[in-house]
Amino acid sequence: MSGEMVGIIGSVVLLALIMLRVPVGLALLLVGMAGYSILQSVELALVQIGMSTFNYAGSYTLSVIPLFTLMGLFLTYSGTSEELYKAVDSWFGKVKGSLAMTTIGASAIFASISGAAMSTAATLGRISLPEMKRHNYDHGMAAASIAVGSTLGILIPPSVCLILYGVLTMEPIGALFLAGIVPGIILSLLFMLTIYIMVTLKPSMAPISDAPSVSFSEKLRSLTKIWPITVIFLVSIGGIYLGLFTPTEAGAIGAFGALVITLFGRRLNWKGFVDSIEETARITAMIFIMLLGANMFSNFLAVSRLPVTITTYVSNLDVSPYVILAIILLIYLVLGTFMESISIQVLTLPIVYPIIIEAGFDGVWFSVIFVMMMCIALLTPPLGVCCYILHGVDKSIPLETIFKGALPFLATMIIFTILLIIFPEIVLFVPNLMH
Repeated sequence: MSGEMVGIIGSVVLLALIMLRVPVGLALLLVGMAGYSILQSVELALVQIGMSTFNYAGSYTLSVIPLFTLMGLFLTYSGTSEELYKAVDSWFGKVKGSLAMTTIGASAIFASISGAAMSTAATLGRISLPEMKRHNYDHGMAAASIAVGSTLGILIPPSVCLILYGVLTMEPIGALFLAGIVPGIILSLLFMLTIYIMVTLKPSMAPISDAPSVSFSEKLRSLTKIWPITVIFLVSIGGIYLGLFTPTEAGAIGAFGALVITLFGRRLNWKGFVDSIEETARITAMIFIMLLGANMFSNFLAVSRLPVTITTYVSNLDVSPYVILAIILLIYLVLGTFMESISIQVLTLPIVYPIIIEAGFDGVWFSVIFVMMMCIALLTPPLGVCCYILHGVDKSIPLETIFKGALPFLATMIIFTILLIIFPEIVLFVPNLMH
């Protein structure tokens, strides 16, 4: 049996294990070990897993994951998210759909400290959903605006999804962070525009708030309550942009700064501190196990020569590179309906990334295109993780209502992805300035 056939069989077995609910990291590790043992030897497979474990555990680059995670959790457990929501709400006033727009704005800012979609959905769901229901917002649009806004957590830096992309493809994480800034801001504004169009066409979806208007001076005062987020984001991400320190150093500065600010401001209690450490450990362990499995599976695919064969075959096709890109994105749309984003990432990038580079596309640019597809995956049924989280926050809102409410936003995301393909400068403008 050829190495390529063993690689195909291994990939099919891996998909079957994932569909049987075997943890992704364990499935990758088992299939990678078995395939490598078949093509090489059991002894070499054991040596490979030992070396991979040591390299990942001692990796300076990968320490960026727990550091940025810890930074976000310190600020989350300090209650900053509630003050953030109130501050953003004061600026929208009596605009149509103001509470839903506030949710999008708060999600964008909260994304800059959490780096994850699910935590953003769970946190803002508890804060903004009761408020929108109290003001008689359409339940589908209210829940969908939170679910959609939470997807910004994997696009706006420091994004765990972008960090993993950098680890799996060896693209510089600093450049990936900078690439997500402008698309993240534009997508936030497009979400707000979508809400405005929806409530303009159907005003009953979002009655205008009867709350008193807020003066400009009060709006300015509201910003003083969220200065920790602003300072930490500007120092950490700004430092990367200016070349003052690496992403790992930025994560360390951000985590330490968040701890100091929340402690001196008496925002973080002992329970919040312990919970932040424990949750960081759980998230980091989960990601590292998946990366270890992904590395073993990638080594198995490498010795099977399946990625080389696929890349050579695709590069010899007499079609436009954009046709190849369209096929890859279509595959991601399908995978997103039954797999979560991290699983898709560690499973597909070892094969897809070489094809993208061979087709002549920029690896940093594709990172944002890839993340956009993962954002869509977080909202599409039957998996739609962010929609499920909102249903868990408030079970009185049917799951199908949330999915239906997300449809206009999904259309916006697809249109925006097409614009990013047509105008790659939107993604590459800031990273190119750094160079």
